[in-house]
Amino acid sequence: MSHLPNREIDNMSFDARKSRLKELREEMLQLNSEKSMGGTASNMGAYRATRRSIARLLTKMHQDRKE
Repeated sequence: MSHLPNREIDNMSFDARKSRLKELREEMLQLNSEKSMGGTASNMGAYRATRRSIARLLTKMHQDRKE
């Protein structure tokens, strides 16, 4: 599952965020390879959700680091 809501991110520990980020990046790598091989448009929703979840995680991790 690639969608990761903000509430769930807020409740995660830093280590849990790092491991989830790794999982999402692996999923993104898989989606990119499918896309490059001529994947269908139905995968675009998963591609977008994964990309946004990665961005949410990174944003929260950077905010916590500054505080």
